[in-house]
Amino acid sequence: MTFGVVVGTVVATARSDGVEGARFLLVQSCTHRGERRKDYLVAVDGVGAGVGEMVMVTQGPSARQTRRTDRKAVDALVSGIVDLVDEGMTIVYRK
Repeated sequence: MTFGVVVGTVVATARSDGVEGARFLLVQSCTHRGERRKDYLVAVDGVGAGVGEMVMVTQGPSARQTRRTDRKAVDALVSGIVDLVDEGMTIVYRK
């Protein structure tokens, strides 16, 4: 899993992913401290994340291991919304 920040949504009316009613999010990669990086990805929203939230993103075959994404053309899935990151007994990120 990697960390990212939801920076927007992606709308595609013609798709072949096969995931009914999927909501796609534009996610900017970030560090575990919430510091943004320069790369982006599009991920299926599996948890109801909103713009500005730090999320955990699962990629590759692991993104297809849910009932909704099983055997679908999905390469990235938002699998969690981060509330807190504790690094060595120090809180480095809090929602």
